[in-house]
Amino acid sequence: QVQLVESGGGWVQPGGSLRLSCAASGRTFRFYTMGWFRHTPGKERDFVAAISWSGSSNTDYADSVKGRFTISRDNAKNTVYLQMNSLKPEDTAVYYCAATRLSMTTRETSYDSWGQGTQVTVSS
Repeated sequence: QVQLVESGGGWVQPGGSLRLSCAASGRTFRFYTMGWFRHTPGKERDFVAAISWSGSSNTDYADSVKGRFTISRDNAKNTVYLQMNSLKPEDTAVYYCAATRLSMTTRETSYDSWGQGTQVTVSS
């Protein structure tokens, strides 16, 4: 497993942008598929985006964020990013970074390392 620490959350007005970062410990980060999930009170934790060990050539997104969010990774810095543009109030949630040694997957139960989460609030 890897240790994950998210940062970059905060408050933003509708239409604004934020970039989340997730720093990972360990020398094997480059072998992990990385994902972002989000959770709103009263709802299940939902898949947002994922990126395979090979990088931007293999990514997947939830339909609700396609065209607005971009996931990327820098293996030299052991970091994965989530660039969020055109934010909407419904994007408000706690965002979690997760890691798995499995190949590309959107299933929450396939991820076995999780960060502590970072709050994103979109409101006017």
